Amino acid sequence: MSGYTPRAARKRTQIFLASTLYGAATLAAAIDAQSIEPADRRLLLISNNAATPETTPAVDDMPGFERLRGRFDRVLSWNETISPFHPGGWSPRSDDAPLWERHLRLLWNLGDDDIELVLESIQVNPAMAVANVFQGAPIDVYADGLMSYGPTRNKLDPLIGTRIRRLLHLDLVPGLRPLLLTEFGVEPEILPTEVFTKVLAEVSEAAPRGVASASEQIATGAGPALMLGQYLSALDILTPQEEEELHVRMLRGAVALGHRTVVFKPHPTAPARWSRLLEKKAAELGAELTVLDTPVLAEVLYQRMRPALVVGCFSTALLTASVFYGLPVARIGTEVLLERLSPYQNSNRMPVTIVDALLPDLEDHRAVAAGGQPVDERAGRRLTGLVSAVGFCMQAKIYPGLRPAAERYLSAHLDSHTWRYFKRRRLTALALPGAVPSQLAFIPRNEAVRRVARRARALKRSALKRTATG
Repeated sequence: MSGYTPRAARKRTQIFLASTLYGAATLAAAIDAQSIEPADRRLLLISNNAATPETTPAVDDMPGFERLRGRFDRVLSWNETISPFHPGGWSPRSDDAPLWERHLRLLWNLGDDDIELVLESIQVNPAMAVANVFQGAPIDVYADGLMSYGPTRNKLDPLIGTRIRRLLHLDLVPGLRPLLLTEFGVEPEILPTEVFTKVLAEVSEAAPRGVASASEQIATGAGPALMLGQYLSALDILTPQEEEELHVRMLRGAVALGHRTVVFKPHPTAPARWSRLLEKKAAELGAELTVLDTPVLAEVLYQRMRPALVVGCFSTALLTASVFYGLPVARIGTEVLLERLSPYQNSNRMPVTIVDALLPDLEDHRAVAAGGQPVDERAGRRLTGLVSAVGFCMQAKIYPGLRPAAERYLSAHLDSHTWRYFKRRRLTALALPGAVPSQLAFIPRNEAVRRVARRARALKRSALKRTATG
């Protein structure tokens, strides 16, 4: 056939997709650790998934990215490639995929190269869109957060799932095996922690001048308490007012533990008024607060400041602080989130569950004082039963093989503390231990029974009042 290149003569090109600096650092660590096989070319495809990408810096504009750029032969922009569409909402129609592949091969000068993909968050766009364009390419998935320990958030097209060779992930919870993509028999592969922290050290060296000078000033005394903001109201998990109060609770908790120097790292897109409220509260509490509004990885601050305590809600950075840097950590607000997350299948449920189960509550001073040791492999192994049970409840149809493990855990460990990780309605729907007995399942939905129960409670209160006054 004219223009055909024999497979043996084709070049091998790898396309790496990254939407965060943390993800790009993970890819750099995978390359440095030789977890990624050699190739003729390595292209880094940057996707800015922010709601308004025009006003938010992309990965290659972030401080420290230049230290990572040398691992790749070329840096491309997915936003520019598919403009005016948004990366989070666009994927090619199946009939158009071959046309898009031909277009991208011309645009990126790929020729007849054999393509290999290294993608993040494969179950959603833009990763799914890239996988759909290059339909014959094998896929490696890399995971840089706690969601890798949870189930795949929705059923993946077998035409994509069967192409995935492995899951590259950081060992954020030693002893705990990821559930992600196991429905396709995908094997997880741990990226060496020492290689990843070495890459983060490179990024840290390129910290912006403002961060560097602030770090030097703060580091002259004892390490500060570092508060991590996540902007949960943008996910409709909390209201803006509730998230403001959560930050105030972080501040009060840190001060109550004796920390007088506090650093707040807000989410890059969080409103500035939150910082102003915290500054006012810090003054009332007699604490010195520094707000770092320069976009920088939390791990850069760990190395620059060596904080005495890291406080957050359910950020992955809490686990990197404990496991990778040996820093004391505490969580706050997870109980509310476990109650609020809806539906039960919400993919944030597993990170919240892991953080709640592993880390001490900031407002429990005794637990914080006793929880100074980093999360270890024994703690991770103890978490396996809980993760299996929650994972099955989240995605029972995708992981039917987890039912026996879920039943064992619920039969043996369901108590006043562990109930927070489950919903009785969900257990009932799946016929699991802890469910409402079938003969009583109609009661919560039966208005007549509920009306009689309300009347009985009212009569009981009235009788108690008469007894008290008599």
